[in-house]
Amino acid sequence: MNSLEQRTLSKVGWRLLPLLMISYFIAYLDRVNLGFAGASMSKDMGFTSAIFGSAAGIFFIAYFLFEVPSNLALERFGARRWIARIMFSWGLISAAQAWVGGATSFNVVRFLLGIAEAGFFPGVIFYITLWFPAAYRARIVGWFMFAIPISTVIGSPISGYILNMEGVGGLHGWQWLFILEAIPALVLTFFVLMYLPDRPKDAKWLAPEERDWLQQTLDAEQRNRESIHKISWTQSLFNWRVIALGFVYMGITVPLYGLGFFLPQIIKGFGGLGNVEIGFINAFPYLVGAIAMLFWTRWSDARRERKWFVLVPLACIFVGLVAAAEISAPVPKMAAVTLAAFGIFSALPVFWTLPTAFLSGIAAAAGIAWINSIGNLGGYIGPTIFGMLKDRMGNDFYAVLFLALLPVVAFVLVLLIGHDPRGEQAAEPARA
Repeated sequence: MNSLEQRTLSKVGWRLLPLLMISYFIAYLDRVNLGFAGASMSKDMGFTSAIFGSAAGIFFIAYFLFEVPSNLALERFGARRWIARIMFSWGLISAAQAWVGGATSFNVVRFLLGIAEAGFFPGVIFYITLWFPAAYRARIVGWFMFAIPISTVIGSPISGYILNMEGVGGLHGWQWLFILEAIPALVLTFFVLMYLPDRPKDAKWLAPEERDWLQQTLDAEQRNRESIHKISWTQSLFNWRVIALGFVYMGITVPLYGLGFFLPQIIKGFGGLGNVEIGFINAFPYLVGAIAMLFWTRWSDARRERKWFVLVPLACIFVGLVAAAEISAPVPKMAAVTLAAFGIFSALPVFWTLPTAFLSGIAAAAGIAWINSIGNLGGYIGPTIFGMLKDRMGNDFYAVLFLALLPVVAFVLVLLIGHDPRGEQAAEPARA
């Protein structure tokens, strides 16, 4: 790495990543705090596991329908304004969950939240392709997605304390949870508008030679990819690899959201634990996943290997979840869940290097959103089927076993799709 490259990417990383990470931290916390509210909310509202799981998952139906249009709008109007719009609307609607009156209003608000948040994650993945060369993407996406496990590591104990606000101001603890954890999204809206430039040419904080080097490098990489894989945005929606990658992503998101929504309730079933204790225990697998995510992505970039850095974590998800389904003792069960968490969080960021190796420009905006849309249907499938199986069987054995099945399908698909390293070859160094 030459001094110009190192200086430029260091400036870009420190300027963009902290804001993107904090924004995703809040987004993910607002998405899954329902898992912490679930037990007390279901008791107060009379929800069965199936009703709760269905409402938790309907978010992703809206997400599926509005992802691609939202990402195309981001490409057209710019990341700064569109991401700010997403954050403001999801903050308002997330807080509105505190005032649901029954199953119908609960489903409506969750559906609206899916519409509001649609486009945020794939928009940022696309945004990263506009700022970071391919050789750095696994670790950059890893740092961005680091917000997922950290939102649980930090958010679990905080959510536990907030739930203990039961009765304050005449509200339930779960109502305070939705209200207080929505406020940061509204505040961050204004920071995004002030500090998030759309493209390198808008970065006044970069020196002219730094802007030139970065833009020329990214343009050269895009030309290289398009010389190998020239795909329009409409073609990307029907490309077999894009669709297959959507199902690979589903194989990761089904376990992710299934555990995210129901792990606190599984831990509560161990007995004798308070809200704060449940929060700390729930945080442990995510802490391990967060650490693994950073080391795994750096290793993937160093080796310039993507396929096996997705396959090995998928195998860990399967083994961990099968073991968790078989084991009932609390400590070994949590150890098995932790192995699955290692797999989930190691696979997530490296996975996104597979589509960005052959998608560019507006095709990347549409294709990434389409993959995320298909994959996040797992956010509906996972909690819904998990809740149904848990209700019907009276325990979580078959529900957890179900979560283990889709990583097997994803494993086979990754073997078939493979990874074309030509799309990630370093461009000829640009000279200022």
